[in-house]
Amino acid sequence: MTPTTPTDFLYFAYGSNLLSRRLLARTPSATALGVGALKGHELRWHMASTDGSGKCDVVPSAHDTAQVYGVVYRIQHVDKPVLDAAESLGVGYQEQLVTVHMPTGPLQAWLYVALRRDPAVVPYDWYHALVLSGAQEHGLPPGYIQTLHNVPTQPDADADRAQRHFSLTRPDQR
Repeated sequence: MTPTTPTDFLYFAYGSNLLSRRLLARTPSATALGVGALKGHELRWHMASTDGSGKCDVVPSAHDTAQVYGVVYRIQHVDKPVLDAAESLGVGYQEQLVTVHMPTGPLQAWLYVALRRDPAVVPYDWYHALVLSGAQEHGLPPGYIQTLHNVPTQPDADADRAQRHFSLTRPDQR
């Protein structure tokens, strides 16, 4: 188990914050501890974002073998308000303490679960690219990455926003 201190907390990233570059832009103190799995859950892309697209969410599953892979990060509390704002805490997402299964054993970490769900929404291609790039960066299981790759997407009509987010997936862009 990886204990927290009074100055930090553990966060389980499973969506666009998988990509270290994205999360570090929001929370500079974030340090990846490793890949983990949230057992008994499934990844959905049904969080109804205010931009008209779908974002990632985790939901309990009826299937015993279901699990969502992600990365556990240690983050300083001083960075938490920015993360809460990025996740639209209380409006778009709510916090939940979960047990994440790591190679070293289970640990408790916080994650965000969607408050607004719409099964008809589809993620923008740039959001999907952030999630996929983060999964590849951290070496999530190949079958899981393939499942992520197969998610349908839509282009964003806001070309500037799309370019800004796509640039995070390119290591040569700073």
